[in-house]
Amino acid sequence: MVVAFAFGAPSSIGSNRCIALIARRKAEKLSATVYAQLDVGIGSGLTVEHPDRISGTPPSTLLIARKAVQWAKRKGVRELWVSAASPHLWRCLRDLKYAIRQEKVQIEVCVCAEIERYPEEWYCPDSEQRRTRSRKQWWRREIVLRLMPMCLYKIIASWQDN
Repeated sequence: MVVAFAFGAPSSIGSNRCIALIARRKAEKLSATVYAQLDVGIGSGLTVEHPDRISGTPPSTLLIARKAVQWAKRKGVRELWVSAASPHLWRCLRDLKYAIRQEKVQIEVCVCAEIERYPEEWYCPDSEQRRTRSRKQWWRREIVLRLMPMCLYKIIASWQDN
């Protein structure tokens, strides 16, 4: 299964189109299902699962990870391929591995290597999410989330999802 994490909104911005393209190619190669946020438009011809949107806001990275792992567990999936923006990748991987430990399953997490082909295309001034418009805006928030202990991070991520 391929898990595609959006980087901003809507699906038409460059970052999400890159994430969708990478996820689509990997899913086609593996004949796999894609688990993607609604802001990652995979297109037709593939099986795509989406997490529920809560209160019109994008779900947290941790919620996407948890739902993807729960879905993989139900389906007996043993390998998850990640398609995400390079600046977001570290947190996507951390949250997926945390969700895997919580679910007590054996799932290998792999990264789509194509992510590194788009080093400067991730930040999009047209994004509806201010934090993904520029490197400076991203890191202003991201550094806090990275340094935060998981016990606090999961509480804050849960507030966002309610």
